[in-house]
Amino acid sequence: MKTTGLIKLNCSRIIKSSVCFIFLLIFLSFTCAQKRLVSGVVSSASDHLPLKGVMVTVQKTGASVQTDQFGRYTIEVPDSGSVLVFSGTGLKVENRQVLKSGKLNITMQYSVQPVLKDKKEIEVVNSGPSSAVRRSYIQSAGALCMDSYTQQVYYNPSVEEYASVNETGFRTARHNPLSTFSIDVDRASYSNLRRFINSGSLPPADAVRIEEMINYFEYDYTSPAGSHPFSVITEYGDCPWRSEHKLLHVALQGKKIPTENLPPSNLVFLLDVSGSMSDENKLPLVKAGFSMLVNNLRPNDRVAIVVYAGAAGCVLPSTPGNEKQKILDALNNLQAGGSTAGGEGIRLAYQIAEKNFADGGNNRIILATDGDFNVGISNVNELEDMITEKRKTGIYLTCLGFGMGNYKDSKMEILADKGNGNYSYIDDIQEARKVFINEFGGTLFTIARDVKLQIEFNPSLVQAYRLVGYENRMLNEEDFKDDTKDAGEMGAGHTVTALYEIVPVGVKSEWVKDIDNLKYQTTNQGAAYKSGEIATIKVRYKKPDEDKSIELAQSVSPNKEYHQNHSANFRFAASVAMFGMLLRNSEYKGSATYSDLITLAEGARSNDSEGYRAEFIRLAKAASQMNPTSMK
Repeated sequence: MKTTGLIKLNCSRIIKSSVCFIFLLIFLSFTCAQKRLVSGVVSSASDHLPLKGVMVTVQKTGASVQTDQFGRYTIEVPDSGSVLVFSGTGLKVENRQVLKSGKLNITMQYSVQPVLKDKKEIEVVNSGPSSAVRRSYIQSAGALCMDSYTQQVYYNPSVEEYASVNETGFRTARHNPLSTFSIDVDRASYSNLRRFINSGSLPPADAVRIEEMINYFEYDYTSPAGSHPFSVITEYGDCPWRSEHKLLHVALQGKKIPTENLPPSNLVFLLDVSGSMSDENKLPLVKAGFSMLVNNLRPNDRVAIVVYAGAAGCVLPSTPGNEKQKILDALNNLQAGGSTAGGEGIRLAYQIAEKNFADGGNNRIILATDGDFNVGISNVNELEDMITEKRKTGIYLTCLGFGMGNYKDSKMEILADKGNGNYSYIDDIQEARKVFINEFGGTLFTIARDVKLQIEFNPSLVQAYRLVGYENRMLNEEDFKDDTKDAGEMGAGHTVTALYEIVPVGVKSEWVKDIDNLKYQTTNQGAAYKSGEIATIKVRYKKPDEDKSIELAQSVSPNKEYHQNHSANFRFAASVAMFGMLLRNSEYKGSATYSDLITLAEGARSNDSEGYRAEFIRLAKAASQMNPTSMK
C-alpha cells in the first residue's frame, strides 16, 4: 500500500511539474511573441529633412540605437505598448508610444540653447555614476551649456587649437596675373564644424577652412579618359553672393580604381590610448572605425598596431589581412590610460612600416588621436622634420582626429601635410564609415603627388580675382615648376574643387583700387582680348614613383564655359562657400545670407544617395538659428 501511495504521489508531482513546465513554455512563448522590431524615420519638423545621430532609447529596457544618415532606425522593443525616447543635442526630447504596426516616424523640433560665457553658470544636476566625470570635465576643459535631458556638455572651444586663417583678398590681374596653390583633399574642417553646430554652438572662425568644406562632398565630374590620372573640369557663371561678379569653378576628378585592383597595403595603425582618449567619442569610436577598415582588408594587405600612452609599444606585429579576427581582437582589447608619448609612437610606427615595406604597394601609417601630444616629441617643428624625412622612403602618414575639448587641429593638419597624407576628423560612426569604407581607395592609395595648380588670368577680361579658401596652400609663382617644392597628394577617386570670385573688366568694385600702369611692361591687350579666354589653367603633378613633374594646360573661355542654368556641382559648391563665409563672418561675404544659401543648396541636392547634402542643409538651418541676423 505504501508503494502504491508513493507511486501515486510521484505521478501527481510529475503531472504538476509537467503542467508548470507547459505553462512556463506558454508564458515564454507569449513573452517572446510580444517582442517586436520597430523602425521609422526621424526628421526635422521645420523642413522635414532627415536627422542623423538622434538617439532612440527604449524607456523600459534602456536599449538604444542612433539614426543613420537618412534618419532611419530599427530597434527591438518588449511589447507594442513600449515608449521610445528620441533625443539629440540641440533637439527637444520626444517620447512616443510604439504602434501596433511596428512603424513609427516622428518629427523633432530644434531647441538651440544660448551659449553661456561663464562656466560657473553651469550646474550638473544628474546623479548617475558619470556625474563626477562630467563635473571634472567642466572644471578642466570649460563648458558653455548643457542639454537638460542628456546632460551633454557644450564645451569652450578656446582650449582647442586651430591655426590662424587670414583670408586671401582680391588681386588685380594686370599686376598679378598668376595664382598658384597646392591642392587640398583634406575634409576635417567640415565634420569638425558639424560637431560644433550639433553641440549647439558656432565654430571659431579659424576652424572654418572653406576649401575643406567644399571638398567634403562628392560631385558629378567627368572621369579622366586620357593618360593623365585626373581630368580638369571648369565652369564659369554668376556669383551668388555678389551679382556684379562672376565665379570660376575649377575641379579635378581623380581616376577611380576598384578596391580589388588596388595594390597591396602595408598599414600601421598608430593609436593614441592615453588617458585623454577615454571618452566615448574617442577610443571607442576609434575601435569601431578601424574595425570597419579591417573587415575590408584583402589577404595581400598587412596590418600592424602600435599604441602609445606614456610609452609606445607594438600590440600586433604585421599581420595578413585575412587574419581578421586576430586583428580585431587586438583592437578590442585596447584601453585608455596614461600620458601621451606621440613622438615615440610615430618613431616605432615608421620602423615597423619600413620593416614590412611593400614594393609598389601602399605603405602608410594611420594615426588616430585627439592631437594632444604632451610627452616625447611635443615640438611641432621636430615632428615636422622627422615626418618630412620619412616620407622620402615612400611611407605616407594619414591623420584622423577624434574628440573635443583638448583637440589640436593645427597639429593634425601639419603632420598630415608633411607626411604626404590626408587629414579627416571623425565625429560619429557615420563619418567613420565614410572615411574607412566609402573613401577607402582615395584615403589610402595615391595616384598623383605634389599636385599644383597655376592659373593665369587675362587682364583684358578680368580686373581682379580672389581664390576662395586655400589660404594655407598658397604657393609662390616660382614654386610651380620647382620639383623640390612639396604640394598636395591626390588619391584614387578623389575630387578637388576650387572657386575663384572674379571682377570682370568694366565693373566698378570696392575691391579694385587704382594702380598706375607699369612703365617697363607692355601687354598686347588687343590680342589678349581677341583670344576670348579669361584664364589658362596649368596643373603639374608627379607620378607616385617618380620625381619629375608632368604638366598639362587648358584655357577657359566664358563663351564655352558660361551657362545661364548652372550645374548642380556649381550651385552646391557655391552654397558651401557661402556657408563658410557666413560662419567666418568674412568681409567678402557680400550679400550672402543663410536663406539664400539654403535655397541654392536645396536646388542642387541632385543625386544625394548618402544624404550628405541634405545634412548640409540641416546644419545651415541650425546655424542660422544661432545667428539669426544673417537670415535677412
